[in-house]
Amino acid sequence: MSRVQSIERAFAVLSALADGPMGVTEVAERAELPKSTAARLLGSLAREGAVEQVPGETRYRLGVRMVSLAAGVVPTRSLVALARPVLVELASAVGEAAGLSVVDGFVVHYVDQVDTAHQVLVRDWTGSRLPIHAVASGQVFLAHMAPSAVDRFLAGPLERFTPRTLVEPAALRERLRRIQLDGYVWGRDEFAEGIDSVAAPIPDSAGNVSAAVHVHGPAYRFPKAGAEARTAQEVLAAAAQISTRLRQSS
Repeated sequence: MSRVQSIERAFAVLSALADGPMGVTEVAERAELPKSTAARLLGSLAREGAVEQVPGETRYRLGVRMVSLAAGVVPTRSLVALARPVLVELASAVGEAAGLSVVDGFVVHYVDQVDTAHQVLVRDWTGSRLPIHAVASGQVFLAHMAPSAVDRFLAGPLERFTPRTLVEPAALRERLRRIQLDGYVWGRDEFAEGIDSVAAPIPDSAGNVSAAVHVHGPAYRFPKAGAEARTAQEVLAAAAQISTRLRQSS
């Protein structure tokens, strides 16, 4: 119970500081806490980077860590809202699940998915965090990273998930080169056997790639015979449309 109470009190302190910098006494009054408790919580939160003292003053304000966490949440929510209509159209056009992902270091975070009316569906991957080298959207991110970042990633061991997972640095580098030339990538049985996927990057207004769109489905029916190139173009067009919507909203 004491731990829960501490968390509740910490959030009360953070909520108070959301209105702007203030001293310990005012924080205590806003959070309805004893001054000694407010001071102790501010000290703990400051050590975690959640709050900080205003330079040259005794007042506190929200810290860099809170600001960076908020910055990571708001754009993702905006991206999902902007991309959702495009994903719906893409899933309908291709006939398979369409998804949206963002990159977090060397991890892919799936943030949305639109399914179809197929009786046999791939699972909903929304919320999943997957290794960057083993999924198509992750390889898209790697292809647009700085060479030094790619070198750092490939210096470590790569986990194999299926017999077709690319774990040899030379093979993965060749895949990344093809992505840079083609603008998209197909992944076949590389993370989960029996699932094929195609992905394309979503550049922001500065040309940086931190989001990607993909379509995936059971390998026995996706892609449809003779439709591989057309499907890739559908995904590329969807990525371009989302990118345009992002630029217009900024």
